Amino acid sequence: MDGDSASSLSVPAVGTRKATISRQELVQAIWQLAWPVIVTLLLESLVGLVDTLMVGRLGANAVAAVGVGAQILNSVSIAMTAVGTGTLALVARSIGAGQRDFAERVVAQSLIAAFVLSCVCIAPVIVFAETVVGWFGVEPQVRELGAWFTRLVMLSIPQSAALFVIGSALRAAGDTRTPLWVGALVNAVNVVGNYVLIFGAFGLPALGVRGSALATVIAFTIGTIFGLALLFRGRLTLRLEPDHFRLDFPLIRRVLRIGYPAATEQLLMQVGFFLYLVFAARYGTSAVAAYFIGVRILALSFLPGYGFAAAAAALVGQNLGAKQPHLARRSGWESNRLAVYLMSACGLAIIALARPIASAFVDDPAVIQDTVLFIWALGLSQPFMAIDFTLGGALRGAGDTRFPLVAVFVGFYGCRLGCAYLVAQVFHLELQWLWLSLVGDYIARAALKAWRFHSDRWQAISV
Repeated sequence: MDGDSASSLSVPAVGTRKATISRQELVQAIWQLAWPVIVTLLLESLVGLVDTLMVGRLGANAVAAVGVGAQILNSVSIAMTAVGTGTLALVARSIGAGQRDFAERVVAQSLIAAFVLSCVCIAPVIVFAETVVGWFGVEPQVRELGAWFTRLVMLSIPQSAALFVIGSALRAAGDTRTPLWVGALVNAVNVVGNYVLIFGAFGLPALGVRGSALATVIAFTIGTIFGLALLFRGRLTLRLEPDHFRLDFPLIRRVLRIGYPAATEQLLMQVGFFLYLVFAARYGTSAVAAYFIGVRILALSFLPGYGFAAAAAALVGQNLGAKQPHLARRSGWESNRLAVYLMSACGLAIIALARPIASAFVDDPAVIQDTVLFIWALGLSQPFMAIDFTLGGALRGAGDTRFPLVAVFVGFYGCRLGCAYLVAQVFHLELQWLWLSLVGDYIARAALKAWRFHSDRWQAISV
C-alpha cells in the first residue's frame, strides 16, 4: 500500500498522459479498478454470514434483535451516501484536472461533514432506541435486546462514515486496493471480536448480543484510525494535512449538493423493498421466505455491478477533469460491456443451478419452488442490472446524481411496484408474475440510464 503501488492504479496514468489508448489498455485499467471493489464487498458479505451464524447460537431472540438492529443501522447509514457520492464526483474531477490539493481538501471537508451528519443522525436513535425497535412489532424480549444492540452499534456510524468517505475518495483517485486492505482489516477484527465478545473467550465475559455490537464498534474504530494514519503519512494517492481541515462551508455545501440525490435514491429504494415485500406477503409465508433467500442471492449477484460501477465512476470523472470527454465516454461504455458479459454469465449459471441453490437454504418444497421462481427472475435480470449499476456509476462519477433518482421513480416505483400492485391486487396472478416485475424494473432503469449516458448531457454538468 505504498505510494507507488497506489499510483499504478491511478486513472491519470492511463487517461491524462495519453490522448488515445487501446481497448486492451482501457480494459486493463477498468479491471484493475473493479476487482478490488468486488473482493471487498464479497468479504463483507461473507463476514455478515459468519456473524449471523455466531449470533444464531444465542437463539431466535438474539437473531431477531440483531436483524432489527442491522435494519436500523442500514437505514441511518443511508444519509452518509450523500457525503460519499459528492466526495467521489469532486475528487475524481479534481484528480483528472491535476488539482490534487483541492481533492485533498474535499476529503477533509467531507470527513468533517460525515462526522457531524452521523452524530446528528444517531443521537435520536440512541435516545429512543427501544421505541424505534418497537416499530418492528417484535416481542418484549427482542425489543429489549434489540434496543441494547442498536444503542451500541450506532456508535460505529461516525467511524463507518469516515471509512466510507475515505474509500470513495481513494477509489475516485484510482486506488481501489487500499480500501480492500482496510476493509479486510475491519472484517478480520469484526470476526475475531465477535467470537471473543459474544462467547467470552480468553477470560473475557460473554456479552452475547451486546458483544456483537461492541465488536462492530471496535472494528470500525481500528479501521478508521488505520485509514486516517495512512492518509496523514502520505502513503497513498491522496495525503491529508492539518490545514485541509480548516472549515470551508461552501465546499461542504458543494459536496452535499452533489450527493443528496444519491442518498434520496437509496432511501426510496429501502422503502420500495419494504413495499415489495408487502405484496409478496399476500402469497403466504413460503413466498416471504423465498424473497428473503432470494435477497441474499441478489446481494451476491450485485458484486460485479458495484465493482464496474466504481471503475466507471473513477474513469469518467477523472477524464472529464482532464478535458477528455471522448475517453470518459469510452470508459463508461467499456465498463458497461464488461459488466454485461460477466453478469450475464452469472445469470445463466444461477438459472441452471436454481434448484440446488434454493435447496441449500431450505428443505421445504413449497419454499424451494417459490425460491426457484425468484432465482429465475433474478437470472433474467442480470444483464439489465449490469447496465443499471455500471452506467449509474458512470453518471455519478460525472456528477449527474439527479437522473438516477428519476430512474428509480420510473423503474422501481412505476414498473416494479406498479406491476406488483396489478399482479397481487387487481388481477390476482400467480407468484412468478410478481417476481417478473423485478425484471421490468431493471429493464426500465437500464434503458433510461443507457439513454442518458448516450445523450452525453452528463458531460456538461458542473460539479
